[in-house]
Amino acid sequence: MRVGDRLPVVEKGVAQEHVERYARASGDFNPIHMDPDFAAGSQFGTRIAHGMMGAATISEMMTSAFGGAWLNTGRMKIKFRSPVYPGDRITTLGRVKSVRETAGGSEIKCAVEITRDSGEVAISGDAIVTVS
Repeated sequence: MRVGDRLPVVEKGVAQEHVERYARASGDFNPIHMDPDFAAGSQFGTRIAHGMMGAATISEMMTSAFGGAWLNTGRMKIKFRSPVYPGDRITTLGRVKSVRETAGGSEIKCAVEITRDSGEVAISGDAIVTVS
């Protein structure tokens, strides 16, 4: 990988059914995700998807690009910028920002971003992996 290289794009539809399955898997039943009446009174006006559910697509993209190296050495620092709503389609993008040689191999830093179908950025940040 070289600076500027693009990572594989991951696109997903987000349905309320996915949010409910994620809640069962994670144990996070916050009413902002599950209860339409509660969510209607929130700042969002409706239910939203779990932030980490969206962030999982970054890991999917990094695994696709770097395989086991991501699973063994990967880390990310991200910021949640806007919610993802059931009914949205999200696109996860990444590009190589830097490559640095270390004793353990090549440390590759990638800019990562998730956008909603509206074009609004939902999550952005960096993901770092070491490839030996």
